Amino acid sequence: MAMLFLISVFLLLCTAKATGLAAETEAEALLRWRSTLKGPNSLSTWSIANPTCSWYGVACDHGGHVTELELATSGIDGTLDAFYFAAFQNLTTINLSGNFLVGAIPANISMLPTLTVLVLSGNNLTGAIPYQLSKLPRIAKLNLGYNRLTIPEDARFSHMPSLEVLSLSNNHLNGTFPQFILNSTSLRMQYLDLSGNAFSGPLPNSLPEMAPNLRYLDLSSNGFCGPIPHSLSRLQKLSKLSVAMNNLTGGIPEELGVMSGLEELDLGSNPLGGTVPASLGQLQRLQILNVSDAGLVSTLPTELGNLTGLQLMDLSRNHFVGSLPPSYSRMREIRQFSINGNYINVSIPPEILSNWTDIQAFDVANNMLPGSIPLQISNWTKLEYLDLFGNKFTGSIPVDMVSLPLLLTLGASKNHLTGTLPLNICNASLQFLAISDNRLEGELPGCLWNLKNLVLMDLSSNSLSGEFPISSNNESSLITLHLSNNNFSGSFPTALKNLNKLVVLDLGHNKISGEIPSWIGGSNPLLSILRLRSNMFNGSIPWQISQLSHLQLLDLAENNFTGSIPGSFANLSSMQREITDMSVFIDLYPGAESLNHPYYIDIVWKGREHTFQEIYQHVIGIDLSSNFLSGEIPSKLANLRSLQLLNISRNYLSDGIPKDIGNLKFLESLDLSWNKLSGPIPPSISNLTSLSKLNLSNNLLSGEIPAGNQLQTLDDPSIYSNNLGLCGLPLKIPCSNDSSPTTTVEGLKEHHQELETLWLYLMVTAGTVFGFWLWFGALFLCNAWRFAFFSRVDAMQQKVMQNMKCT
Repeated sequence: MAMLFLISVFLLLCTAKATGLAAETEAEALLRWRSTLKGPNSLSTWSIANPTCSWYGVACDHGGHVTELELATSGIDGTLDAFYFAAFQNLTTINLSGNFLVGAIPANISMLPTLTVLVLSGNNLTGAIPYQLSKLPRIAKLNLGYNRLTIPEDARFSHMPSLEVLSLSNNHLNGTFPQFILNSTSLRMQYLDLSGNAFSGPLPNSLPEMAPNLRYLDLSSNGFCGPIPHSLSRLQKLSKLSVAMNNLTGGIPEELGVMSGLEELDLGSNPLGGTVPASLGQLQRLQILNVSDAGLVSTLPTELGNLTGLQLMDLSRNHFVGSLPPSYSRMREIRQFSINGNYINVSIPPEILSNWTDIQAFDVANNMLPGSIPLQISNWTKLEYLDLFGNKFTGSIPVDMVSLPLLLTLGASKNHLTGTLPLNICNASLQFLAISDNRLEGELPGCLWNLKNLVLMDLSSNSLSGEFPISSNNESSLITLHLSNNNFSGSFPTALKNLNKLVVLDLGHNKISGEIPSWIGGSNPLLSILRLRSNMFNGSIPWQISQLSHLQLLDLAENNFTGSIPGSFANLSSMQREITDMSVFIDLYPGAESLNHPYYIDIVWKGREHTFQEIYQHVIGIDLSSNFLSGEIPSKLANLRSLQLLNISRNYLSDGIPKDIGNLKFLESLDLSWNKLSGPIPPSISNLTSLSKLNLSNNLLSGEIPAGNQLQTLDDPSIYSNNLGLCGLPLKIPCSNDSSPTTTVEGLKEHHQELETLWLYLMVTAGTVFGFWLWFGALFLCNAWRFAFFSRVDAMQQKVMQNMKCT
């Protein structure tokens, strides 16, 4: 007994010593890995002076062994190469998501015999997914999403009997549906997410056999093609099915209607075609239904009204015709509804309007809905988003609707609305207000400037009039302001002085007069688009505009500006950058992403008005045409290297074209016509390799037209017409070998003097002839005048004869 007792004590001491050594080895392994990372502050507690189990993100079992590493979003920057996995024989969980890990996933990660959860999502990991992961005997959750991983070796990936959750979303995986996934699935598999990759080919029919207990299946945002397998209907436990944003065809299988457990069905953004099966009305547990942009052509099935638990229905961008079935009024749980971009041409049933009292987002834009805006909308007290864009609504805006307590977005552009803006609109909590392209009248309510949360206001293309109201609000959030194509008058709105967050200002096509105030450069420092086209502004262009360091589109055309072009425009820093820099891409309609339809801005581009509809496009240009500007073109404008549009035509500019004009290598449209520019065309103009629109006509230019590069394609002689000193192609005027620009200019001046003398003679002669015939014609046509004239001639003749007799 004594011997047994001694042996037991010895074994206990050995075990305790071994446990201590193991714990020490784990601590050393973590510290060694930490030493390779780029100074994460979150790991400051990792020190030999502190017990390992007290370190940040570290959890231990009762024996002191590390069991969990929970280090999500901890600023970890480095690789896993120095992580000694063999030291952690009790580790069950590794969560390193949302960090800055790079490099490959080490193959020796398979040396973790107890690991059940591995989450490495949201990093920058690269390389092939190591097949050694399939050798983790107890792995149940594997999440490698949002990295840059590639396909592993299918043949070496073995069965993973414990796997329940697998997410490989948003990586660089490609090819057909991966065999290693089918090899890895098991009866325990419940969650599979392969979205956001580049898989192609058909969806497998065998998935229900490989993973019959799936509850979540997301294959969206890939390139899968062919039909949706009817076999998917055998996944009776599935609660979410998403195959959106692929190239699937063949319609929506009716069999999907028997998947009684479905809570979310997302088939949107596929060229499916066909109709919406009435069988989908059997999905009593369905909460989300998205069949948007699926090429569906039909009327809407009344059976969908049986989906009484539905909270979101997106039917947008299809070819649905007719009306919304009154049966949809039974969807009392609906929160978000969109039928944007269809052909619904019957008024919304009153039953729907009365029963959808909890609706939060209602989008019927781009249809053909007639009649007035339904008054019942004013009872939707939980409404946050309302878009009526592009219909045939008539009448006025319901007064109570605009002041709904939670309404953030109101879009009603491109309708036939009349009347004035309700004054109680100022009681709203609006962030986005767009009622353009209607027939609204009256003045702009001054209280609109006081909507502190308003980000976007578009009232363009109406018949609003009067002067702009003043404001003392210094807390405006306004970013985008479109008031163009109205009848506003008066001076530049002083209320804009308080809008220090303004990015887009469009006051074009109004009757605004006076000068642009000098405070614009300091008060609106974020302006990217300044469009004052087609007004009655006068005075000089303020140099303070050059303080707008974000300005990328300046349109002051068709006004009455005088003086010279400010040379300080060369300091517009946002026009000096290379177009390859993403910072030059500007948001034409900041805030429009909240509206589920494109918005636009009209710009005279390459000689004709062009409507830019995309939210992000690079539109970098200056248009000062049709004013009364004089002086020279500032030579340093050639520093604006990212310019794509330069139009200063129809002014009184003189001297020459800047010799470094060729530095504007991204210039696509250049119009200097109808000025008094003289001298030669700079040879550097041939460096404008992006140029597709050029007009130098009606000037005093001289010398030989440069040739080469892109100029060879601009062979229309009219772009150089009425410059009597120019020669060479494409004009059919040969150049003399001994001519020089100087002599040509002198000859041109002499020629102009000769023309002026000739015109003087012609005008005197024409006046004499015209006067004679005017007098003679009147004498010939008027009897009384003719009788008086000849009577006067006879009297003078008699008097002369009498004088002769006396003599």
